[in-house]
Amino acid sequence: MEINVQEILFQFFGGLGIFLYGIKQMGDGLQASAGDRLRDILDRFTTNPLMGVLAGILVTILIQSSSGTTVITVGLVSAGFMTLKQAIGVIMGANIGTTVTAFIIGIDIGEYALPIIALGSILIFFFKSKKTNNVGRIIFGFGALFYGLELMSGGMKPLRSLEAFHDLTVSMASNPVLGVVIGTLFTVLVQSSSATIGILQGLFAEGLLNLDAALPVLFGDNIGTTITAVLASVGASIAARRAAATHVLFNIIGTIIFLVILPLYTALISYLQQSLGLNPEMTIAFAHGTFNVTNTIIQLPFVAVLAAIVTKLIPGDDAIIEYKPKHLDPIFIEQSSSIALSQAKEEVVRMGNFAVKGMEETHEYLKTRQQKHASNAEQIEQAINNLDQKITDYLVQVGAKQLSSTDSERHSSLLDAVRDIERIGDHAENICELVEYQQANKVVISGQAAADLNEMFELTTETVSKAIRALDANDLALAREVAEQEELIDKMERKLRKQHILRLNERKCTGQAGVAFVDMISNLERMGDHAVNVAEAVLGTRDL
Repeated sequence: MEINVQEILFQFFGGLGIFLYGIKQMGDGLQASAGDRLRDILDRFTTNPLMGVLAGILVTILIQSSSGTTVITVGLVSAGFMTLKQAIGVIMGANIGTTVTAFIIGIDIGEYALPIIALGSILIFFFKSKKTNNVGRIIFGFGALFYGLELMSGGMKPLRSLEAFHDLTVSMASNPVLGVVIGTLFTVLVQSSSATIGILQGLFAEGLLNLDAALPVLFGDNIGTTITAVLASVGASIAARRAAATHVLFNIIGTIIFLVILPLYTALISYLQQSLGLNPEMTIAFAHGTFNVTNTIIQLPFVAVLAAIVTKLIPGDDAIIEYKPKHLDPIFIEQSSSIALSQAKEEVVRMGNFAVKGMEETHEYLKTRQQKHASNAEQIEQAINNLDQKITDYLVQVGAKQLSSTDSERHSSLLDAVRDIERIGDHAENICELVEYQQANKVVISGQAAADLNEMFELTTETVSKAIRALDANDLALAREVAEQEELIDKMERKLRKQHILRLNERKCTGQAGVAFVDMISNLERMGDHAVNVAEAVLGTRDL
């Protein structure tokens, strides 16, 4: 029998593309239906590793990607929302959650794939409701997943007559480590364990692999899926690298354990296949689920040990930006409004210090163009936004109580300060976006313009820092300095605008560079305005 290599490749890779697109559409639809609650689920329900496992399972089912869950988890660890131990629980749960895709494939309704795709398309294109569109995406993705599998299976059928492929499967059956390596490399290339498990189910269903050869490949697929988290952690924080290392370590340890007991494990899966009457696809799904659930049960009691190992492997102190408020204790709202306001003020000052740090990171990004500073600035902005919401909610609760006239003034001033600090963070974010615009469009500002911008940036950062210190210490003299420096910022902004126009007239500056420069100094001037607003609260209320 002559093998048409082109047909095999077209069907296999075309089917793989449709499969991956189907997984993405299904995950996106589920995620949109769930709303923006995934981060909250991981934040709230990870009080201990066991709860982390459950949260990891739920979120992975919703987004159909264990790698996606791990990447979100890495971000939460870096943000101080979650400890490394809690993150390990989520990563274990993500490994279990990703097996759901294999069980869906095991249902084997490929012959109905095209009608399912048609139904999903109708819901997407002929209905205006977002909810209906999201359901359509889920159904479309579900159908595309099966259609892609059908194409891949069709493409792989001729391989059974290929002698080289037969020899490879015999080698994999007799040498499990080879199967692990092949599974790992293939998943690293595809970057989706769901896809490689689906391909494995197809190979097993077509009789191209027996159980002895398929199970080691399954272990390798689980190791290979960690590559996404590893790539996401390159150049990231120490916490991010530790979380990614945990994902790798967890799957490697599990693979070693199961290779040791491989004959027993193979016998168990074979027994389940016969006693439950499982089809080939569902047999691999059960093997996948058994591996990840058992691996989690074995390693869950040793979460502290895993955390210690990755901390040893990746040493150092990580600069974690803690999103969560530290001083907003609800008990003070009931006991003493005055103490509650003092606690709120401590949190406002902390939020202000974040704003100063964000300005410094933005300035470094402007000077060096190093992406790590942009990432830090973005993370700080997220922390500021979170604190803005938490502090405002807390102050609203305090305001519902009976306040004295003095406390009422303090309450109003703190609410105003929170708003001003949040706006400072927004302006820093705007400048980061302008720097990104410069890089994307290869916009270069003149040396003199860069020097002027640096000078104004330093003055504005110093002014904001003084405003926060004045608020913290209730320092009238420092607050007056802020007001004086804000006038200097205004004068500098007007002067730099005029100089910019001269450079434009003399053709020393391009129009694009000029727009970016003017927008940056405008944002800095607005930061100065917000800083003086904070200082005026000190000047107006001595007992703040």
